Amino acid sequence: MLENPGIIRNKLKVNAVVGNAKAFLKVQEEFGSFDKYIWSFVGGKPVLNKFTSLGQVPAKTAVSDAMSKDLLKRGFKFVGSTICYAFMQATGMVNDHVQGCWRFKK
Repeated sequence: MLENPGIIRNKLKVNAVVGNAKAFLKVQEEFGSFDKYIWSFVGGKPVLNKFTSLGQVPAKTAVSDAMSKDLLKRGFKFVGSTICYAFMQATGMVNDHVQGCWRFKK
């Protein structure tokens, strides 16, 4: 992987991929699925924020702080709170579309 020009070739990050995969499998075994584990941080339902401007959308929250802390405790690397919050947004765990956005209700 360190010779692949198509990926980030940071040795720490490449090694983290292997470690994160192992930690993922442990979480999967403990909780039955990674899905059950990760959604437990939001009670199994998406958080619907009601921001009126993009400036109100945070880069991280107390929930993403808790997720990051727990992932780190379980051996994951490169899972800071901001990364966790971006993951939550990307996967639909949190809806940060502003109220005037056509995607807000969807």
